[in-house]
Amino acid sequence: MFTETVQSVLNRLYYADCPERADVEYALDLRDETQIAELFDFADKVRRQHMGDGILLRGIVEFSNECDNTCQYCGLNKSNEKLSRYTLTDRQIIDCAEQIAKSGIKTVVLQSGQSSRLDAEWLAEIIRQIKTRFDMAITLSVGEKSLDEYILWKKAGADRYLLKIETTNPDLYEKLHPSMSFENRMQCSRNLRLLGYQNGSGSIIGLPGQTTADIAGDILFFAREKFDMLGIGPLIPNPATALANHPAGDIEMVLKTVAVTRIVTKNAHLPATTATGSVNGIDYRKQALAAGANVIMPNFTPLPWRKLYEIYPGKRCLTEQQGACDYLDETANMLGRKIDYSRGDSLMIKTSDRITA
Repeated sequence: MFTETVQSVLNRLYYADCPERADVEYALDLRDETQIAELFDFADKVRRQHMGDGILLRGIVEFSNECDNTCQYCGLNKSNEKLSRYTLTDRQIIDCAEQIAKSGIKTVVLQSGQSSRLDAEWLAEIIRQIKTRFDMAITLSVGEKSLDEYILWKKAGADRYLLKIETTNPDLYEKLHPSMSFENRMQCSRNLRLLGYQNGSGSIIGLPGQTTADIAGDILFFAREKFDMLGIGPLIPNPATALANHPAGDIEMVLKTVAVTRIVTKNAHLPATTATGSVNGIDYRKQALAAGANVIMPNFTPLPWRKLYEIYPGKRCLTEQQGACDYLDETANMLGRKIDYSRGDSLMIKTSDRITA
């Protein structure tokens, strides 16, 4: 049973075309356990109504840890001289895609650091080969690139692109991303949308100096831009970065952010991120799925290289065989849900459906 105040706020968030910032902050600031449970329950109802009970799978291949950037929290940053660098061959990447296809998963996510050494034509040929050989969608996550490169990959067959904004506070963004431009990040995202990619973004919770107002701004940005997919997870500082001694993001705030984002966006795909499954050595992905998430991303990066894609320490599923996380079926059963092996294309459409609290 919803308390009257919380229910009225959640209803306003759900029905508003443009939610009030005060309502978003109110939901994020909930501290009472009963009220937080109400928030999660409401978000789960929105997820069920708009997304169904399936948990979509995306097979991820982290094909290179080369990166030109110096992000203050990420272990891939170019200043980390302790990290051994790698790039998989085209044959290795296609073999990973074949393993994903054989597992029944219909989406491959090709992810790397943002590197100027990435050959756009080389990646385009890999996209073409995957499209020719396997019946699957391709998501790219390789950072800020030129319009011509985005066009090339789209023509080659790429369907989706994930480029997290990470924070919509421009000052905070540029402080944490030396030599990077907040406006260029935004322009890249706009370019991806204009080119017809299913467009993904997301945020990091727990950044130094981040406020509840900042997180509310992120959620309002997600709602306004109508992203097709959104990845939300905690900051997990890497010991080889400037934020080595900063605490990890608060998992309760991560889950509340997932829940409010689900209520406001309704039918964006929201993964229970690997970071959410790795913070403080505890796997919170089940809780994220119960608070509005509907996607899990099994890792198909080959074992010898998987440990080297160390954005943060303590990453989940580093030693299992490719894609083999026993978590999947067990968690779906515990939640009364099912694994969904469909492509899971965007459902981001305008809707006037109502939810019953």
